[in-house]
Amino acid sequence: MTYGKRVTVLAALDSLIVLTAIYISYLTLVPNLNVFKIPMLFVTWITLFICHHLFASIYKLYNKAWEYASIGELVAIVKAVTFSIAVTAAMQEIVFHNIYVRALGITWMLHVLLIGGSRFSWRMFRDNIMSKQKDIKRTLIIGAGAGGTMVARQLLGNHEIDLKPVAFIDDDPRKFKLDILGIPVAGDSSHIKETVEKYKIDNIVIAIPSLGQKELKRIFEECAKTKAKTQIIPRLEDLMTGKVSVNQFREVQVEDLLGREPVELDIAGISERVSGKTVLVTGAGGSIGSEICRQICKFKPRKIVLVGHGENSIYLIDMELRKKYQDQIEIVPVIGDIQDRTRMFDVMEEHQPYVVYHAAAHKHVPLMEYNPREAVKNNIFGTKNVAEAADTLGVNTFVMISSDKAVNPPNVMGATKRFAEMIIQSLAANSHTKFVAVRFGNVLGSRGSVIPLFKKQIAAGGPVTVTHEEMTRYFMTIPEASRLVIQAGSLARGGEVFVLDMGEPVKIVDLAKNLIKLSGYTIEEIGIQFSGLRPGEKMYEELLNENEVHPEQVYPKIHIGKAKVIHADLLGELIEKLITMSEKEMHDTLIAVANNKFDSTSNLAAVK
Repeated sequence: MTYGKRVTVLAALDSLIVLTAIYISYLTLVPNLNVFKIPMLFVTWITLFICHHLFASIYKLYNKAWEYASIGELVAIVKAVTFSIAVTAAMQEIVFHNIYVRALGITWMLHVLLIGGSRFSWRMFRDNIMSKQKDIKRTLIIGAGAGGTMVARQLLGNHEIDLKPVAFIDDDPRKFKLDILGIPVAGDSSHIKETVEKYKIDNIVIAIPSLGQKELKRIFEECAKTKAKTQIIPRLEDLMTGKVSVNQFREVQVEDLLGREPVELDIAGISERVSGKTVLVTGAGGSIGSEICRQICKFKPRKIVLVGHGENSIYLIDMELRKKYQDQIEIVPVIGDIQDRTRMFDVMEEHQPYVVYHAAAHKHVPLMEYNPREAVKNNIFGTKNVAEAADTLGVNTFVMISSDKAVNPPNVMGATKRFAEMIIQSLAANSHTKFVAVRFGNVLGSRGSVIPLFKKQIAAGGPVTVTHEEMTRYFMTIPEASRLVIQAGSLARGGEVFVLDMGEPVKIVDLAKNLIKLSGYTIEEIGIQFSGLRPGEKMYEELLNENEVHPEQVYPKIHIGKAKVIHADLLGELIEKLITMSEKEMHDTLIAVANNKFDSTSNLAAVK
């Protein structure tokens, strides 16, 4: 119905009610209207008619969406009716020197009843009739606090959403058996399964925006015991910044179940290093590189240079950042291969960055086992090119993204990352540039992550393939890893290998089980198949070996490792020899060097 038609219908309905109400009130008090003064009735009706429409307009009774009517709308009706009756009483006194109090009192009650009833009956119609035409999902809300109450209120008032809240769950014993908005609090989180069965729940909404990840994991495990679909409201920081509203539910992600609490950044320290400066990021189109760019832009650098080999990925992050920071930051996309030494020196000279984040690398373990020469060219020579360009052009800080696979590596990828760390440490010894490496494990959602593979396998009906039932890995989210990389850069003094605290290692099979449950299936429906270790893979990863352990944190979740430094001359000889080696010799030499199984180039032959 258009706005004009809506106003016409409501105005006509109110006119009919005003006429009927005053007639009924006088009929009640004066059964024989012949003895009643018709002029009094006529003046009263005209005054009420005009006053009602006047105050209805003032209190916007014709503009409200009555399908969502609540106490506020009822108060508006009472105010409009009361003022109309008051003006009518004044008119009776002025014209007839008499106020028919009882008649006006009955009229007031009839107006509130009939006008309010006409409005609220529409809401009742919407609630009870139109809702039956939809496939309404009975919903359990976890959390009966401010967040849960807000969710319930919006679900009750918004019939575009096909969710109907029928029960709350809350761990506060004081709320047990209370009714909130007419919805019972059925128990605490240990009662989730029985509540789902009792109330025939189709959907569960976890509505505690400040919930810690460990608590979320515990609650989700209870929800996973049911067949109900589980969703979650947005994070508190997204609600507070207005990015999303409370009723924009999302699926629970595997990142939510890591059981890690977010780290607070040293904003002042990072701002001093980044704000108003030029920052260059290699591998800027990759998972980690692009997220570093997003996080860096929050600190308002003067310029950010996006360096990458793949034009499509650089185009995407360039467009994303321009949309948000076009008028605040100079954004420069650069297509360039870190293996091209001349290009890296030219880019560094042109833009004169204050900080460089080197995220470009080959990271896939089995692929690099088959292609060791490519791993060497990109991870070792590429890092050498960018780092030496930074050194030559006087960059203040150079942060290289390393990997937990650089510790005791049995594979080429890990060995090349350890070799790259050695290059950084060697340069740091005689440079004004603060060269540091940051070492961490797997990140959820990255291109090389196991998560996308598992999701494809689940979508195809399974089975999910896991290499070994005891295999473990460290995991963190891309945003957290990127923030800690930036934080580590602000702590750089030169030569450090920073190690991020990855929390507890996660069994890959448990990760697979969680993903299957999050996808709405049982383990039995999808199945898990163990395929065996692939070339170069380890059963578990380490962030530091026993000779590198430095237990104290220099910042929450950031340690400094004591990785062995190789003399620059020896390192140079090793790099020259790599160029001429066969792939088999290259493979063995890399692993020997990375595992410190040599004293000089003279005994490399023995190692091989």
